Amino acid sequence: MNKDLSISILMDFYGKLLTKKQFDALDMYYNGDLSLSEIAEDALISRQGVRDAIKRGEKQLLELEEKLGLAERFTEVIKSVEELNGIIDTLDVSGSERGKIEKIKEISERLSDKL
Repeated sequence: MNKDLSISILMDFYGKLLTKKQFDALDMYYNGDLSLSEIAEDALISRQGVRDAIKRGEKQLLELEEKLGLAERFTEVIKSVEELNGIIDTLDVSGSERGKIEKIKEISERLSDKL
């Protein structure tokens, strides 16, 4: 099985909606970098059972993202904040607009802190 690391990101958004078995298998596989055999030994189930849990979990995560799009929107917000910060850094903060620019910087920093 090839590892799609975007699954780790989707787990951050939708992992709590999976069954415990699916979440644990995906977490050990993607975040713990364990093999199917190692997970099977730890979970006391067959290697095939681990593979099935991972496949079902991946499918569910991908379906949730397709319907809700939270991870994609989050990525877009991060890119927008980074772009905003780049523009802010190029602005001349001297003169009459200094207060407005400082307020924009403050808002941008608050957004960055929340991401």
